[in-house]
Amino acid sequence: MSTYLPTLKQLQYLVALQEHGHFGNAAEACFVTQSTLSAGLRELESLLGLTLVERTRRVVRFTPVGERIAKQARRVLAEADVLTDLARAAGKPLSGELRMGVIPTIAPFLLPRLLPKLRAEWPDLKLYLREEVTASACDSLQRGRLDCVLLALPYRCGDVESADLFEDKLFFAFPGSQKDSFALRVPAEEIDERELLLLEDGHCLKDHALAACNRPELGAEAAMLGTSLHTLVQMVDNGLGVTLLPEMAIEAGILNGTSVQARPLDAEKPSRRIALAWRKGSPRAKEFELLASALKKAA
Repeated sequence: MSTYLPTLKQLQYLVALQEHGHFGNAAEACFVTQSTLSAGLRELESLLGLTLVERTRRVVRFTPVGERIAKQARRVLAEADVLTDLARAAGKPLSGELRMGVIPTIAPFLLPRLLPKLRAEWPDLKLYLREEVTASACDSLQRGRLDCVLLALPYRCGDVESADLFEDKLFFAFPGSQKDSFALRVPAEEIDERELLLLEDGHCLKDHALAACNRPELGAEAAMLGTSLHTLVQMVDNGLGVTLLPEMAIEAGILNGTSVQARPLDAEKPSRRIALAWRKGSPRAKEFELLASALKKAA
């Protein structure tokens, strides 16, 4: 075996640069200075005797061999994560660091209620949170940047295992001036697609809302303008349309200070499933099941 092998840190720098395509952004993702990252990559190239990255003022371009080595580096880092997971699984459960992704339509509404209870029950757990839309969170999970993801199902998140926490019902939200226009339970077929405001692409709640209504034309006609649920609520409050909101957001007070009314959606599947997901076959599966149980109890 060669005495001179790349370090995991050098491989992390290489993978980060490939992902971000920018030295500054890659350094920020690795929590180091740009000069530290650049020096680490130069040391790696010197060690291998190869040019991995072509550097210009405007463009970061990987050489063909650099692309292959970066691909292999991902595998090495993934195996290193497995080694670390094995050690953590053998130790005290829910202690030490855990990186959890949370989607934007859950994070601001559920976490303020969950985190204090979680800290009280598991004081040795250092939970690092990262808010990302579902596709990005699932990608981060598969790449090993996250250990688990708090998300809404159904959603194709790759080769994962998951534990359901609870059902989150969907509500129809409309301007207060229209309170006499809708029944106490609003049938999905009565929603006017020309008035419907949805989140922009990338948010799985949009897909869950459309699936709950079971009306394909809504996806084509709806004005998908909102970048967040708070933005949608403000648009509805100003009479710009109607929308669909999850129960957890309403319970968290998203309608406070507005005249927006919300009533249960009458549909075949008027809800989404909140769940915790992790990589299939993870050595920490039992720990994630324990975490899911704690989250379910705290919710």
